[in-house]
Amino acid sequence: MSIFRFPILVWLGIGILIISLGIRQSFGIFMMPISDHFQTGREFFSFAIALQNLLFGVFQPFVGMASDRWGSKRILIIGSISYALGLYLTSIAVEPSLLYLSLGALVGLGLSATSYVIILGVVAKVVPAQHAAKAFGLTTAAGSFGMFAMIPGAQTLLSDFGWQQALQVFAMLCSLIVVFALFMRTANKNSSTAAATNAATENQTLKEALKEAFSNKSYWLIHAGFFVCGFHVMFIATHLPSYLADKHLPASSAAMALAYVGIFNIFGSYFWGVMADKYSKRHVMSALYLMRTVVIAGFVSLPVTEHTAAIFGGAIGFCWLGTVPLTSGLVRQMFGARYLSTLYGLVFFTHQVGSFLGAWAGGRIYDYYGSYEPIWWSTVVMAFIAALIHLPINDKPVPRLAMA
Repeated sequence: MSIFRFPILVWLGIGILIISLGIRQSFGIFMMPISDHFQTGREFFSFAIALQNLLFGVFQPFVGMASDRWGSKRILIIGSISYALGLYLTSIAVEPSLLYLSLGALVGLGLSATSYVIILGVVAKVVPAQHAAKAFGLTTAAGSFGMFAMIPGAQTLLSDFGWQQALQVFAMLCSLIVVFALFMRTANKNSSTAAATNAATENQTLKEALKEAFSNKSYWLIHAGFFVCGFHVMFIATHLPSYLADKHLPASSAAMALAYVGIFNIFGSYFWGVMADKYSKRHVMSALYLMRTVVIAGFVSLPVTEHTAAIFGGAIGFCWLGTVPLTSGLVRQMFGARYLSTLYGLVFFTHQVGSFLGAWAGGRIYDYYGSYEPIWWSTVVMAFIAALIHLPINDKPVPRLAMA
């Protein structure tokens, strides 16, 4: 199936992810101006972002269940309102503790209801199984394009108007999510696509789906691997700008490095999705984590310059969110599409636990040691362990689907 033949619902989901995840990935460049404004250390902002990511994950299974039951449109609208409100309240905060509610809880809920779990759950119901990983890869790449588009714009807004006005502009952008959501027609069990799904999937209850997944050892290995991904992504997105500033590089180099992460992930996410449709997803996942191991180890071993920062951004970007189509593809392949939003939502919760620790521990270790070096080398070890974790995964459909 050509990407140009994907249903319009897929393209609407892509538009939503460009906005939602583009804004999210720009938060790292707000660390220093917000920390300076409130006269706090980096751990304060790091913890606010860590709380956001933890709650992003905590809300995810419940949001996924709600989407599976009542449809994605309502969830997306509620999420966009929460997202916009959180950004606006952050921009007018007079006490730093308010950021735990605004940037932490409200934005965390908004992200949970407007990002991958909801959109991929919709895509899984309208795209044939043999093309699912490719569609997931294309959809994942949308978030990367948002990162590439938003970060330079955020840097410009910060320079010209300040961080408060930049967040207010982002809050207004969230209204576009509502517009896209209004045109999304949620697939349900009466649709022609869902009707073609085998009875073994359609007759399964949510409780039965959860019991089936939780009793599967490979499902827990998927959780462990995605935990590492979350740790990597949020540590780098949150702390790379400050790390480069500590190396006396201009702010523009950090913005450019993160922009390279975004643009190379556009190609990387689609590439890993295509590879997942052709080869064993667990083997492709192991290869991705081995690539991360080499890229991160090379970056922290070599002298940090504007050129090495840009190269690192492109290299890590190529394997940045390629885990999303692979992980969601594994869950769909093993358990079917009916409860993908729920089952992948639970896996994504584990991802966000990793994100919480990556964002918070980076600031904590820096404030304690005055250096990011220990945490950088920890990410190298974790990447190698993740590569090994995926090898013993049994990615065949569960007996219920295999028999059907």
